[in-house]
Amino acid sequence: MAANSCAVLLQVTKCTFQRPSLPPKIEHSRNPLSSTFKPLLRELDHFPNISVDVPKAIKETSFKLLDAFVDFIYEFNNFAPVEEIREATTVRIVEGKIPDDFPEGVYVRNGPNPLFGGLKSTKSIFGESSHMWVEGEGMLHALYLKKDSSRKKWKTWYKNKHVQTDTYNMEKDRTKPGFLPAIQGDSPAILFSYLLNVLRFGVIDKYLSNTNVFEHANKYYSIAENHMPQEIDIHSLQTLGNWNFPSGSWNRPFTSHPKKAPGTGELVIIGIDAKKPYFELGVISADGKKMVHKADLMFDRCAVCHEIGVTQRYNVIMNFPLTIDISRLVLGGQLMRFEKDGYARIGILPRYGDANSIKWFEVDPCCVFHVINCFEHNDEVVVRACRARQSVIPGLSSSVNQLEKFSKWIKRETSFIDDGSEFTKESTFPRVCEWRLNMKTGEVKEKKNLSGDEFAMEFPIINEKFTGFSNKFAYLQVVELKEVSGSGYTRFGGLAKLHFEEKKASTDEEDELVKAEYHMFPKDTFCSGASFVPKYGGIDEDDGWIITFTHNENENISQVCIIDAKKFTDAPVTIITLSSRVPYGFHGAFMPLES
Repeated sequence: MAANSCAVLLQVTKCTFQRPSLPPKIEHSRNPLSSTFKPLLRELDHFPNISVDVPKAIKETSFKLLDAFVDFIYEFNNFAPVEEIREATTVRIVEGKIPDDFPEGVYVRNGPNPLFGGLKSTKSIFGESSHMWVEGEGMLHALYLKKDSSRKKWKTWYKNKHVQTDTYNMEKDRTKPGFLPAIQGDSPAILFSYLLNVLRFGVIDKYLSNTNVFEHANKYYSIAENHMPQEIDIHSLQTLGNWNFPSGSWNRPFTSHPKKAPGTGELVIIGIDAKKPYFELGVISADGKKMVHKADLMFDRCAVCHEIGVTQRYNVIMNFPLTIDISRLVLGGQLMRFEKDGYARIGILPRYGDANSIKWFEVDPCCVFHVINCFEHNDEVVVRACRARQSVIPGLSSSVNQLEKFSKWIKRETSFIDDGSEFTKESTFPRVCEWRLNMKTGEVKEKKNLSGDEFAMEFPIINEKFTGFSNKFAYLQVVELKEVSGSGYTRFGGLAKLHFEEKKASTDEEDELVKAEYHMFPKDTFCSGASFVPKYGGIDEDDGWIITFTHNENENISQVCIIDAKKFTDAPVTIITLSSRVPYGFHGAFMPLES
């Protein structure tokens, strides 16, 4: 079962756009430098009294001068992995102050932090294979906020730690990479990676646990789609082990975005697999001790579904044309592929329903990774999400020609065609959309762009008290359109607050855009893992704060910003400078903790 279910391999997923490690560019920079110095070395050969002992000269070269040279010539960004810090370190507030009514707790964010220096690729007689850009072992970055005994002063400290999955420990014990990349590359190479990984380690690929963190029944978990969640000691970030479901009631991975059902506190999960049953849904009791409901939804394909929605009565399922297909791989195609001519539909089923109770609504083919919220309104189920016409996952073939084309596309110089699909800014960057699905008539009302074309937006968050209920506001990370050093990496240069019940000021009565406010960070400062922190006793939906990690690439400083959600465009109320760099990552959460 492990071999088959891991073929789903990250199906997502991991969250559009960001890549966790710096690509190897040494070879690209070596040739120009070599060609520069070769003429000089040839001239030195004409002088018989000069002897150049290169190894000795290098050893005697000042390391400080070399560091200065590197700092002057090279530009580093914030995708490279970092080392674990042994002990939590106290951090200081550099601007503003933490509000007195801010809750005590821990702000924690997950993200890829590859072992042994970065993502890997292989070349063999079977062809090439490489890690997909969303891979990399998970690392948790946590900022703790607690008042002292006088209850007047705040204490803040930072800690990071890898999530110690079973496969993380396997490679750590070897002190070198072991698993062969098994997602992207030549079909024979991937198939032999499967075989050799299973023979050597017992599983197809690594368990990453690098996407999200969540709480259920007062326990805390790290998760990625390709395995079970790992329970985490939220105080020490120590991995306590895999979530063990009672009596083997769940034997497959589940979504990185489980949802708590309104009213009951039950946890709604899904799990996809590359073999039948392709898609199962489960409901876990509020105390986390039993599987209340489980159903095979009888999908006819393995459709990647990164996130589901819940309303007061229903579960909301996406069956969109980003698929995983082992047969396609065996025939020489891609394991994961967006089928631009495939069908797309949204399923609404009762909380404890099965395949026979799903009501399907056909929609235009598109790609959705993240759901903003779902709720019931009269006879309709309203679904809001981040929608793109095509998927940027799994990525492109690794040839230089393809990467050069992709680089031009990112710079908006051209469209890009890969595997028969045309990629443009309009087709791959997500906008906020809304579907209204009438449960009585079957009618679909679709608004494909509520947020406009000024910015692309992803990684949505809301006040989670409104999950499953009608909500006025959503907060999203704003995509920075500037490319990172020709690599195609995408960063987030700000945050947006959408007002769903207010229209954007416009003279066009047909305009469907909603009001948006923006909080943009200083130049070359980018955010990740934003989370909404509700105010204790708050009355309005936006009574609270947005908390997010940021990194200034010019100064190489990582910080945590706290922004008043009601005064969204104002300067952050607090900026806390961290003791070490925090690479860009995926999802974050604020976990209130008792004193």
